[in-house]
Order: sequence, then C-alpha cells, then structure tokens
Amino acid sequence: MFKQVIQGNGFYSRDKESVCYLEQCLICIDDDGIIQKVVGQEASQYNELRMQYMLEGRLKILDKDQILLPGFVDLHVHASQWPQAGMALDKPLEVWLQEYTFPLESKLEDVETAYGIYSEVVQTTLNNATTSAMYFATVDPKTTLLLSKLCAEKGQRGFVGTVAMDEQDNAPSYYRDANASASASKTVELINQITKVQGRYHQKAYPVVTPRFIPTCSREALIMLGKVAQEHDVYIQSHVSESDWEHGYVKEKTGMNDAQALDTYGLLTSKTILAHANFLEESDGELLAQKGASIAHCPLSNSYFANSVLPVRRLMEQGVNIGLATDISGGYSPSMYQAIRQAVISSKMLQDGVNPNLPSDKRGVNNSAITLNTAFYMATVAGGLALNLKLGKFEPGYIFDAQVVDICENLPRYNQEKSKEDLLHKVLLLAQRENIKEVWVQGVQVVK
Repeated sequence: MFKQVIQGNGFYSRDKESVCYLEQCLICIDDDGIIQKVVGQEASQYNELRMQYMLEGRLKILDKDQILLPGFVDLHVHASQWPQAGMALDKPLEVWLQEYTFPLESKLEDVETAYGIYSEVVQTTLNNATTSAMYFATVDPKTTLLLSKLCAEKGQRGFVGTVAMDEQDNAPSYYRDANASASASKTVELINQITKVQGRYHQKAYPVVTPRFIPTCSREALIMLGKVAQEHDVYIQSHVSESDWEHGYVKEKTGMNDAQALDTYGLLTSKTILAHANFLEESDGELLAQKGASIAHCPLSNSYFANSVLPVRRLMEQGVNIGLATDISGGYSPSMYQAIRQAVISSKMLQDGVNPNLPSDKRGVNNSAITLNTAFYMATVAGGLALNLKLGKFEPGYIFDAQVVDICENLPRYNQEKSKEDLLHKVLLLAQRENIKEVWVQGVQVVK
C-alpha cells in the first residue's frame, strides 16, 4: 500500500497555539509523497504493519536521539543577494538597495556567475531544512529560469520570479526593464518556460509574478502584471510597507497604502505573498483577509530596515495568514530557526516597549507577543496555507516534507524536560545546522 513507512517521535503544529507530539508513530507515505495514514502504538494494526514493512525493507526507524519536524517554508528569499549576506545592514534601505543590492543583482545576468550563486543558496537553504522557498531572482529571465531548474534538480519546492522593475526614479539605468511591456512580456515568457520543464523533475518549480515593489514599478507595469497573474493563475510576490521611506513614498505616489494600490492593479489574490507589511493599517488587514492574501513576516531584516515591528497578533486576529521568511540578504541568516527565534523576540519587544524613559503602561503595545508555538506554526503550516498546499502537518492528506533533528548535538540534555513541549522549545531555540541530519521533500530524501 505504501512506498515507505517511517517510525519515530515527532512534533507538528495542531493550530496557532498548540502542538501535537507523535510517539513512535508509523507515518505511511505513498508513491506521490503524500501521507496516507499515521498509526499510533495503541492501534491494533501497529505491530503487524511495522513488521510487514520491516521485512520488505521499507521501514525507516529513527534513532532514539532523533525527532521528526516538518520542513520549513521560507516565503521570501532573494536568491541573487546571497553573496552579500551579512553586509551593509547598518545602511538605510534605499542606500542599501542603490549602493549594494542593485549592482550585485545586475551581475547575475552572467550564466556562470548565476549558476554558482543559485546552486549554493538552494543547497544552503535545503541543508537548513527549508523544503519550500519563494525566491526573488533578478530582472534577467534567462538566469531566473536557471534558478527554477536548480530548485527542481536539487529537490526543493521552488517558487521563482523574475523581478519586474521599470520605474526610472528608483531603478538604475543599468538594472531595469526597458518599459512596462518588457516587464510583462518577460514574465509571461518565464511562466511558459517554467511550466514546460515542470514535468521533467520529481519536484515541481512554480512561476511567480514578481513586481519588486511599487517604488520601482510604473503604474502601467503593475496593471499589466495583474492581468498576467489573472490570465495564468499564478503566484504573486512583492514588498509592501517595509519602512518609513517605502510606505511614505507609495502613499505619496498612489494616494493609498501599498496593499490597497496592489488590489487596484489586480495583484492582491489568494496566491499573493507580501513581504514585510509593517506599516499596514487595520483597513489593510481587513482587505488582505478578505482577499486571502498572505504576509511573509521577515523579523530579522525588519530589525535592520523596517523602522518598526510587524503587529503579528493584531493581523492574525483580523484573519490574515502570516508565514515566516529569512529575507536573505536583508536577513543575514539562511536558517528558519533564526526567523522563528527573532519573530518571538520582536513580538515581545513590541509588547513591552523599548524606551525605558516611558512608564511601563505606556511603553509597549498590549497583546502583541507571540509564543514559540505560534512562530513554529508560521514557519510550517501557515507557509503551506500561503502557497495553497497541504504542508506542515504529519496527518493524512498532507505532503511529507520533513527534517530529522538530532536532539543531543548542541542541546544540553542533563536535565529532564518537564514536558514534550519543553523539548520542542529547546530544539527551536538551540538547534543549529549540525542538528539537521536528513531533509525530505514530498517523500524523497534530498539531504543526507
């Protein structure tokens, strides 16, 4: 019945606030990498099923010092910026873009250069248990196609877009599309090319309509890209309300906030992922919830560039789906573990406030803190919801994306945890790349 059965202990998010612990369960996976059955030790067929697949050589038993966690979903990665990770994070956003980022991205028109950088970033994120990643590439569709092929070859579920930017005011002459029509036509070309190669690999790559953000896109380009997204029914990604500069610029340019403007251009759908969104107002949250669009929360890069903290809990209470992202290279770390940790830290700082000269009752924003359980949900289940895929749970019908984590290496085990949840929290806060022993994407082991 099953291609493989995996036996071991594991965790996944039951909902935004609670986790489910599996103890020596049998996870039964079919040929398509979909979980068909999860059998607990108390089930009558447990021993028979276990013995059957052991004799057939299709039972994998995790070591006692290993646990199974879902693979991570990184909703916002600039693959082209990987070489400058950790550089110039003390610069204002607009300076960082013009002096560091655009010159770097322009070099990736060269296929050999792009191959080296893209190969490394895909493998690095996979090694850090990112099983699905939504990538910005560059304005060059040729090397963007290369990125999508590398994702598929290495087994990562890649969502890849060629960056559209034609606005002369904020896009340099050496790195922009000739006009709005060029932005739209190259996007259509890439959608068609990625669609053609999808069937050649076990893992799919997905095309994404990618207006960089409103400051670098003309109104005509945004309207055209909205039509392209609608006609081809594909994903959309962009930046919104990231910093005081970007939020204010868009408001002055369009007379409204980014989310509202993108909606008028047809770019706000249930397949839209918006990075940052720190300055979105309550009416914007209502609009996102209504449209089914998701936010890619980038807590690490927000700490450097956003001038504020995303009000995660408020937006969630409005019904907005919020996943997590590393935002390489505005975020310096390729690890979603780091994003989980920073998301909790930032939320606590928003709740408690940061100015010691203010009284405690006026220092922060009440009801802003999130828990580790919530951040874990954002990095797994919420990411799947943003992509309209059943990811992040070890339950029947879900895609088997997983990581095998050693719970002893780098983790102090001298003191017995009071609960299984304590163990999960210890892993989420202390695990390093060395703890990740295996990574699986849709039932296929891609990192050993």
